Amino acid sequence: METTVTQNQKNTSAFIHLSTFLKYFFPFSNYIAPLLIWTFNKDKDFVDEHGKEAINFQLSILIYFLVLGLICLPFFIVFITDFISIIETLDRTGGDFSISSIQNISGYMLLFGLAILLLLGLFIFELYAVINASIHASRGQLYQYPFCIPFIKTNLKNPIKNEHIS
Repeated sequence: METTVTQNQKNTSAFIHLSTFLKYFFPFSNYIAPLLIWTFNKDKDFVDEHGKEAINFQLSILIYFLVLGLICLPFFIVFITDFISIIETLDRTGGDFSISSIQNISGYMLLFGLAILLLLGLFIFELYAVINASIHASRGQLYQYPFCIPFIKTNLKNPIKNEHIS
């Protein structure tokens, strides 16, 4: 690895991480933007490491969201079928409403609340990790995202968080 990191490399590395926030404006730009910036600057070791980490983390977050969605899918299907039966019951009874006709609704509300809490937690975790990685990059430090699946192998000899290069 290089022993000196220029200010340009620090800024480019920080921008790689921050470019993942473009996904809130353009679909899939959290993969495309860092990939383009990293590809044009991967000849610099410091930028190369940050680019690999940013792409790996975005792919990991995608996997985590998909797994969470797949876990919630059966509950959503059961809820929809129960909701349809509740609507049919209300139509048959002429609008007479009773608690026994919606007996499972509290369980579903709990499951939906838990799913929303998990999604919100994953969202906040992603914000924290990307901002933290950007700060470390701007300081000239290597950063390894927590819970990151290494799809693209990095060249870190000792993948210790907050390793300083100077």
